[in-house]
Amino acid sequence: MTVAKEDVRTLAETARAASRALATIPSRQKDAAMLRMALHLRAAAPFILAANAEDVAAARKAGKNAAFIDRLLLDAQRLESMARAVEAVADLKDPVGEVTEQWTRPNGLQIRKVRLPLGVVLMIYESRPNVTSDAAALCLKSGNAVLLRGGSESARSNQAIAKALRQGLVEARLPENAIQVVPAGERESLLELLKLEGLIDLCIPRGGEGLIRFVAENARIPVVKHYKGVCHVYVHEAADLDMATRITVNAKASRPGVCNAAECLLVDRSVAERFLPKVGRVLVDKKVELRGCPTTVAVLSRAGIPVKPATEDDYGQEFLDLILAVRVVKDLDGALAHIARYGSEHTEAIVTGDAEVASRFTREVTASGVLWNASTRFNDGGELGLGAEIGISTSRLHAFGPMGLRELTSQKYVVHGSGQVR
Repeated sequence: MTVAKEDVRTLAETARAASRALATIPSRQKDAAMLRMALHLRAAAPFILAANAEDVAAARKAGKNAAFIDRLLLDAQRLESMARAVEAVADLKDPVGEVTEQWTRPNGLQIRKVRLPLGVVLMIYESRPNVTSDAAALCLKSGNAVLLRGGSESARSNQAIAKALRQGLVEARLPENAIQVVPAGERESLLELLKLEGLIDLCIPRGGEGLIRFVAENARIPVVKHYKGVCHVYVHEAADLDMATRITVNAKASRPGVCNAAECLLVDRSVAERFLPKVGRVLVDKKVELRGCPTTVAVLSRAGIPVKPATEDDYGQEFLDLILAVRVVKDLDGALAHIARYGSEHTEAIVTGDAEVASRFTREVTASGVLWNASTRFNDGGELGLGAEIGISTSRLHAFGPMGLRELTSQKYVVHGSGQVR
């Protein structure tokens, strides 16, 4: 679908007007709107699921893989989870107006730092229709208008979800244009959106590497990147191997098509002979394809476990599928060096019973989430207690890790005086 430049600008202008109104809306009114939004998601379930079924059928016809279909698919349970996520955001504390710091200067000036909305957020994403409701709820609660530009593969689903959400806004007497879907179309319309300085305050892209690079290279507006998740699980020689097996299998196989799924397993040489056959059997039973270094291939082949030789390209690869790269490393230094070279600063995990080793790992690894004796799948806004998340930032600047409500605000200085002049 082609979207004219004038239409794109109009969407941004109406979102800008809505953002000004939202900035002063009291929390209770925003919360009431979100409860109505959740209600309408449930009421519109037959229409949303029917639209999603059309999207899924088109994706299957186009030959998309199972992981892609999993990201795209909605069912009654997932739709209910979306509604509950909206309600969970309504229950969270409103960050707008929060005083984060305050002090008094020697001249008597009273200074406060106060949270305020960013303004208009442009969300660009692929495949996952639940992002539509998560982003809308988080932006509304934090006082921001949102422009939702999903991919063409989920266009029907996104439109049906947004229609339900906007009905909730109308019933709560909030600006309907606080939530708008930008029709998925050619990249010319996306280029136009990325040029709208003064109308759009922040862009958050979520999707494949190609999309992220396109946005980052062409945007004139600030971008917080939700970049690829090349996540590692490192099994140290002091690991409980039963625990390490559970963590590895969960990190890889519980939902392989998401960004916090493990893509590479690192194992200390001293425990490789014991651990790799143990975890390999479980992973293969879960239909995971293993691609290993020469040592991994030798160990697993002796155990009768199928494994393919890994290529250099397999390390640093975000498979988003039931594929796991495996490498045996000498020790902690080897693991740290591998992660520094191939990681994407998304999520890294260590399994060990040695607190000093864990402390060094968590201190030296640069990633938005670093975990000790826990699955990479916990680097998630909901799992960390933030409610729904709008994305996991790998940018470091402004936000690093799951972006919840506070990450969707800025701060201003409010200064109270009693006639002071400089």
